[in-house]
Amino acid sequence: MGEVKRQVTEAIRLWHVTITVAGEPLEPLIVRNGLRRLADQRPFLHSLKYAAGRAEIQYWEQADSLLDASSLALRVWNEHREPAGLPRWEVVGLEVLERSVYLSRGMEYSVIVDLQDVTPLPF
Repeated sequence: MGEVKRQVTEAIRLWHVTITVAGEPLEPLIVRNGLRRLADQRPFLHSLKYAAGRAEIQYWEQADSLLDASSLALRVWNEHREPAGLPRWEVVGLEVLERSVYLSRGMEYSVIVDLQDVTPLPF
C-alpha cells in the first residue's frame, strides 16, 4: 500500500501559472471589481493585478503535465468572463512553470499572499 501511495504522490505535479489578459481600456474600478468576483469564484488565485487595459492572474495548478496545466489556464478567463463580469479581453500572455523551476528563481517570497487583495499594475 505504501508503494501505491508514493507513486500517486510522485505523479502529482504543481505548476505556477501567470495569465495576462488585455483589451479595450475600461475604468480600472470595473476591472478590479470583476477580479474580486473572480477571486470569490476561484479562491485558489493568489495574485490579481489590474490596469485599465490589462490584468494579470497568478495561481498554482495541479496537473500531470505542462500541456495539461496550460490548457486549464487558457480557459480560466473565458469560463469566468460572464459569471464574474470580466471584460471581454483576450489572453495575451501565459507562463507556466513547474514548482521547482518557480522556486529556483527565488520568487516564492515575491508573491502577494493576501488572497483578498487585488492590486493595480505599475504603469
